[in-house]
Amino acid sequence: MGFLRSAVQAVSRATSGPLSGIATPEKWVVDWMSGNVANSSGVHVDQETARMYSPFFAGVRVISEDLGGLPLFLYERLRRGKQRATGHQLYSLLHDAPNDMMSSVQMRDTLQGHAMTWGNGVAQLITHERTGVIEEIWPLRPDRTRIVVKRTGAGKLQRWYLYDDDVNGIHARLAAHEVLHIAGHGFDGVRGYPIVDLAANSIGLGLATEHHGAKFFSNGSAPGGALSHPGNLSPEARKRMADDWENIHRGIERAHRVAIFEEGVTWQQVGIPNDSAQYLETRKLQITEMARWLRLPPHKIGDLERATFSNIEQQQLDYVSSALNIWLVRWEQAILTQLLLPEERATYFAEHLVDALLRGDTMARYQAYAIGRNWGWLSANDVREKENENPVTGGDAYLVPLNMVPAGSGSPDDEDEGRAAATAARYARLLRGRGAIARERLGDAWAPKIEEADQEIADLEAKRVGALVDDHLADPARSVRTITQFVAGLSALYAEDGPIAEAMSALWMPIFTSFAADVAEDAAAEVGYEEDVDLSLWARAYVAAHVAYRVATSFGQLRKQAEQAGTTEDAATAVVERLVKWQAERPEQTARWETAQLPNAAARETWKDAGVKTVQWVARGSENCPYCKRLDGAKREIETPFIAKGEELDGNDGESLKAKRNTFHPPVHAGCLCQVVPVVSD
Repeated sequence: MGFLRSAVQAVSRATSGPLSGIATPEKWVVDWMSGNVANSSGVHVDQETARMYSPFFAGVRVISEDLGGLPLFLYERLRRGKQRATGHQLYSLLHDAPNDMMSSVQMRDTLQGHAMTWGNGVAQLITHERTGVIEEIWPLRPDRTRIVVKRTGAGKLQRWYLYDDDVNGIHARLAAHEVLHIAGHGFDGVRGYPIVDLAANSIGLGLATEHHGAKFFSNGSAPGGALSHPGNLSPEARKRMADDWENIHRGIERAHRVAIFEEGVTWQQVGIPNDSAQYLETRKLQITEMARWLRLPPHKIGDLERATFSNIEQQQLDYVSSALNIWLVRWEQAILTQLLLPEERATYFAEHLVDALLRGDTMARYQAYAIGRNWGWLSANDVREKENENPVTGGDAYLVPLNMVPAGSGSPDDEDEGRAAATAARYARLLRGRGAIARERLGDAWAPKIEEADQEIADLEAKRVGALVDDHLADPARSVRTITQFVAGLSALYAEDGPIAEAMSALWMPIFTSFAADVAEDAAAEVGYEEDVDLSLWARAYVAAHVAYRVATSFGQLRKQAEQAGTTEDAATAVVERLVKWQAERPEQTARWETAQLPNAAARETWKDAGVKTVQWVARGSENCPYCKRLDGAKREIETPFIAKGEELDGNDGESLKAKRNTFHPPVHAGCLCQVVPVVSD
C-alpha cells in the first residue's frame, strides 16, 4: 500500500482524532470485534465467508465483470452529438489504466465488487502537487476504510474517509475530493448498505445447507444416530464404545462397514433424511433468493430451470436495463461529480458503451443496418464501425430515397408515388419480418430434435421391414414365401394403427407440440396479442395428418420396389437399398421440411386466434426460384389459400408447379425457405 504514503505524510493520525472510545465504541467496532453478523442460520456470515457461497459470489462476479468489461469513455459534448475526449487526462485513466499496476478492467471490477459486498467502493486519487491534475487512481481495501459523515458548525455536512492499516502502520484521513466513491443503495445518500449484512440469513442458510451436505456425505450419506445399551455403562465403557464406532464408520472411505453389536447394544437413527428435509429444493430456492437480493435474472448465476429459448433473450435485456444499468449510472455520475471540475461538467461526461451486451443475432442486425442505410441515418462506414470493421473509401456517404421530399413542399409525381409505395411496402415487410427471423431461430433450435426422432423411426423401419425381407424374400428356395406375402406383411406393418404409425406418433407428438407452443408465443407477441394461445389440439391433428401421409407414402414406395422386381432376390435388394437410403437421408430432409412448414402453420393458427385477417408471403433464401418470386409480396385473406389445390404456378421456360393441396403458407416446394407474415396495417 505504498501509494498511501503521501497521504500519511500529509495527514497524521493525531489530526484525524479519535471518533470513539472504549466506553462508547461505534457499531462497526462491535461487529468487527465480535466477528459475526447476526443471522438465524447459526453459521458465521461476513464478507469473507459470503464469497464462499457460490450463488452470492457468482452474482457479484457477473455484475462486476460485466461492468469492468464494458468500454468506458470520456466524451466531449458538441453542439449536436459528442466526440471522445482523448486529449483529456482522465480519458486514459478511465479507459486504459488508472495506475501502473492495474488495467481499467481490474480497477473497475475490484471497486464494483467492493460496492456490492461492502456497500461502498472507494479509491484514492493521486494528484499532481502543483496542478492538482489526477494522475493515478488506487482502490482502497474496504475492510480498512471507514466513511464518516459529520455536520459542521455552519450546518453543512462533511465527509471523511479514514484508512487504517495497522500491519503496515498506515493511518490516514482523506477528504471527499481525494477519493472516488461508488456507493450502492443506502440510507443516507452517502453510504451504501452492505448486501452481506442485509442478506446474512439467506447467505447463512445457503452455507448451512452446503455444510449439511458435506457432513452428510462425510458420514457415508446417512443421518446421525445413537447407540443404545439396555443397562448402565461406566464412563470408560461409554467412551470406548463411542471411540470404536467413530473409528469404524467415520468418513466417506469407511462408509458401509459392517458393525458388530455386543451385550444388547442397538442402533437408533437420529435426524431427518435429506429427501424429507427437502434438501435439494432448499438449495434451488436459495439460488433464486440470491438472484432476488442482487436483482439478477436467475440464469445469470447458473439457474436455467425457468430459462427457455423464447425468454432468455428478454431476460438478458432485462438484466442490462435494470440490474446492470443502475450501476453504470452510479459510476458515470460519480465520475462526473467527483473527478471532473465544476467548470468541466458542462463540457465533459463519462459513458459506458453497452452495445456489445445488446447485440442481436446476425440476421436481425443486418436487417436493422439495411433499414438505417436505406433511410439515410447510417452510412456504410457507420455500419462497418459497429461491426468492428475498417472503413472503406467512399463509405461515408448517406443514401436517401429519391421519392422523399421535405414535409409541406408538395407531392411527388405519379411515377415517384409508385416508387414510394413500393419502398414503403418493402420496409414494412422488413419490419414485420422480425417475427419471421424469430421463427427461423426456433426452427434451428428444434431441427436436431426432429432429426433425432426421425432417425429413430428410420432405424425402426429398417429393423421391422428387414425382418419381413428375411421371412419372405431372402430365401428363393422356399416358394411359399412370395412377394405377395411380403406385401401383405408390409401392409399390416404400415397400417394406420400399426407399429410404425404408433412409433411416429409417440416420437413426434411431444416435439411438435412444444415446437408449436414456442412459435405461438413469438407469433402472438408479433401482433401484440396478450391472450394465451393453446395449440395442443391443433398439434395433435397436425401430427396425425403427417403420420398418415408418411405411412401411406412409405408403404407405397416399398411396395413398388418389391412388385417391380423380377425375382425375390431383386425385390430384397431393392427394398433394403430403399431402407438404407431412408436411414442416411430422410431424417435431415424431414427436419428441414418441418422447420420450414410447422412455424408458418403454427403462426397462422395463432394469428387466426388473434383476429388477424390478412397474411403476406415473403420470399427468403430463394433468389433463383421462379415460383417463390411469383408469390413474393402476395397477400391473401387468412382463410384463403395462396395457391388452390390443382392450380398451376408458372415458372421459367414454360415449366409450372401444380399444387397438390391448398397452400395457405410456405413451403411451396422442397427447399423453400419462404415465410408468411401478418398484415396488421398497410
